[in-house]
Amino acid sequence: MEYVYAAMLLNKAGKDVSADALTKTLSAAGVSVDEARVKATAAALVDVDINKVIEETQLASASASAAPAASASAAEESPAEAKEETQAASEEDVSEGLGALFG
Repeated sequence: MEYVYAAMLLNKAGKDVSADALTKTLSAAGVSVDEARVKATAAALVDVDINKVIEETQLASASASAAPAASASAAEESPAEAKEETQAASEEDVSEGLGALFG
């Protein structure tokens, strides 16, 4: 995970996310560097717009957290509203039943 954090830090600083820059950043943070992982991380991020990925992730998490809030407010309907809906539904059932009876 520290390799991704280093890449994000370099990106935020406006620096190129290269294997050399990742190695220097990780070493400065006191992380023992695995050259294979550094090269793999740098290669994986060559064509990636990190800012766009961060923005998309923030939008996805914001919409995911907004959905439960909307359903929670819908679930908080008053008992009077629930009773009215039940009464209206039962009146419809009676009407349908009579209609079916007389065709």
